[in-house]
Amino acid sequence: QVQLVESGGGLVQPGGSLRLSCARSGSILSLNTMGWYRQAPGKQRELVAAITSAGNTNYADSVKGRFTISRDNAKNTVYLQMNSLKPEDTAVYYCNINALRPASTGGFLRYDYWGQGTQVTVSS
Repeated sequence: QVQLVESGGGLVQPGGSLRLSCARSGSILSLNTMGWYRQAPGKQRELVAAITSAGNTNYADSVKGRFTISRDNAKNTVYLQMNSLKPEDTAVYYCNINALRPASTGGFLRYDYWGQGTQVTVSS
């Protein structure tokens, strides 16, 4: 059974920093992408940042230069360092893993695993 547990959310002032962590338990194939999504009240869930097993990264335009995603494969953990936080960064942040898994019809399909989410609030 695969589970993702996020930590590190909280309340921070504008311009402050937080580091989110997401630890994965259970077995998945090593070829995967780990990422962070966020959802603000009344808005769609959006991709914040993602990192492949090879270390390639992708960021939403709104967070480029401020957020950094990283992963520690030995610890089965992905991190999101959030600097220069803005009120518009306020949202529930969800950890995600997109990985291949065997399909009932044969072969492999991509599958998304999700954490429960952690609240990030940026306010003075």
